[in-house]
Amino acid sequence: MLPRKLPVAALTVLAFALTACSDDGKKQQAGQMPPPPQVGVITLTEQTVPLTTTLPARAVAYQFAEIRPQVTGIITKKAFKNGALVKAGDLLYEIEQDTYQADLASAQANLDKANAAVPGAKENYERYQRIVNTGATEIQVTDAKTQYDVALADVTAGEAAVKSAQINLNHTQITAPFDGVLGVSNVSVGNLASPTAQTQLVDLSQLDPIYVDMYESAGQVLAAAGKYSNLKTEADLAKVDVNVLLDDGSTYGVTGHLDVSARTVDESTGTVNLRAVFDNPDHILLPGMFVRATLLIAEEQGFLIPQRAAEIEPGGKVTAKFVTKDNKIETRVFDEVQVSNDSWVVTKGVSDGDRLVVDGFQRLIGGVTEVTPVPVTINDKGVVVDEKAESGSGASSGATKASGSNG
Repeated sequence: MLPRKLPVAALTVLAFALTACSDDGKKQQAGQMPPPPQVGVITLTEQTVPLTTTLPARAVAYQFAEIRPQVTGIITKKAFKNGALVKAGDLLYEIEQDTYQADLASAQANLDKANAAVPGAKENYERYQRIVNTGATEIQVTDAKTQYDVALADVTAGEAAVKSAQINLNHTQITAPFDGVLGVSNVSVGNLASPTAQTQLVDLSQLDPIYVDMYESAGQVLAAAGKYSNLKTEADLAKVDVNVLLDDGSTYGVTGHLDVSARTVDESTGTVNLRAVFDNPDHILLPGMFVRATLLIAEEQGFLIPQRAAEIEPGGKVTAKFVTKDNKIETRVFDEVQVSNDSWVVTKGVSDGDRLVVDGFQRLIGGVTEVTPVPVTINDKGVVVDEKAESGSGASSGATKASGSNG
């Protein structure tokens, strides 16, 4: 049976043992404390940055024509394949020509007849002029002059009739008015073509160059008018570069320029129409195609904050996270920002050398305040491409989070 009380010496030894165990436990626990989480950062520097605005847009044919006949007749020839590329002057359709050739021959015969009558009328008039008051009266001279004038008028009328008949005959061959691409023919050989028909024969669209129409709210246009004082004349607008983002996410490789700005507001939509013109040699842009157009409006000195690395608060303010000199997380709020492609442009609240968090946002959940910054590289979309950073596995998640917070 164990004694109820331990000797004093035994208690002393036990106390030392417990103290030693406690110290070892604290040291072990301290050794298991995780290091501050790593976040990817970039160092900001002030630079000259382009100010842009991105608008919904739609491609529109540079020229468009509904091909219709100008004379009536049976179509005897269709000289193209549906959807074909044609040059100005290429034959599209041919209408039966027999009637119009006969009309031309008849008009030419009447002209020849009128021309044949002119010499006699002229000679008669001149003869009466020579013998007036000796062998001819004034009335006879006047009558001869009238007959001569009528003969000349008959020639003029005949020439006009020949010209009209020739025009009608020429219209039996329907040609392309400009270079472009054809649609689907609405008629076939044997159909009756008529200028009064409700349906056109075929459509023709010019695709090179091509227009891209953009739509901006009237309020935004008014705001920009005060902000961008360099855009006041048509010449200024013509200098504005425009780039197009296609529906598959790729960028159209040709830069366009503003062509004309509508001076009225669409009452139904409250938008102002802006139009840009693009070279389109490969016909990548097609009429009716919906795209997004980015306009390079001006340039300004400032700092670029990728939109993926920022959040937009309900009031419209932009927030971003920075790492301070003592590696603490600091959230900054920016009241005034402008757009430069996929980044925000800020001019206040940032200094050269500030470190912006662009990756590893998921590691800041739970109120983490101290971090280990890791320099990374981002592309023009704000996505981390530096594989050396340990947070590389979190690049997509961090970027996705930031992007998602922007809506």
